[in-house]
Amino acid sequence: MVDPGDAAPVLQALQQEDLELRSILVTHHHADHTGGIHTLRDTTGAQVWGPARESIPAPYQPLAQGQQLTCLGLSFEVLDVPGHTAGHIAFYSADIEGAPLLFCGDTLFSAGCGRLFEGTPEQMEDSLRRLAMLPAATRVCCTHEYTLSNLRFALAVDPDNTDLLAYQAHCQALRDRGLPTLPSSIDLERRINPFLRASAPPILAALHAFDAAGLAHDGAFATLRRWKNEYR
Repeated sequence: MVDPGDAAPVLQALQQEDLELRSILVTHHHADHTGGIHTLRDTTGAQVWGPARESIPAPYQPLAQGQQLTCLGLSFEVLDVPGHTAGHIAFYSADIEGAPLLFCGDTLFSAGCGRLFEGTPEQMEDSLRRLAMLPAATRVCCTHEYTLSNLRFALAVDPDNTDLLAYQAHCQALRDRGLPTLPSSIDLERRINPFLRASAPPILAALHAFDAAGLAHDGAFATLRRWKNEYR
């Protein structure tokens, strides 16, 4: 289980599928990612792994950049990805069922990224840059279904991006059928996510039109994130 904000649906799924919870991975301290930890740990005895530089419900095994962990025979590398929170981490596996897999919490979303509650734009941009360097086939498992709203903003910034237009149609069709848009992939995000493409000429042109002074003073990424915060 990754980032259990609520214990009830997890316990229900465990009962329905006749499963035993062994491990809980936590990316950051926000309550919608940690709210179910106490109940799940007390009920199942599962071991909890989480960020060393954040406070999450104890006891847990603290993790930081470069550490490795193995649970249920699966091997994960820990990545420090501050920005959304100061001590946010991600879990990366080079091979789960034949392809790489990333649990990135609220750092990277499909077509977006998390708000900067504790970190700086420079930290978030660096975190996203490092995630974008993962293998193209990496499946991106983020923790919120924000894709359609992120795509509306992405198209306001990058309206002529054909990959973006096709992805919006694909995601809308999935949601119309009650299906999730996730996981995404690193390859796709490199092509459609404005926060991974903040220095691309079309995005720089849009940022200049949005706030030329802010772009000159704060840089592309910070201006883009501020625009997203204000976008309705």
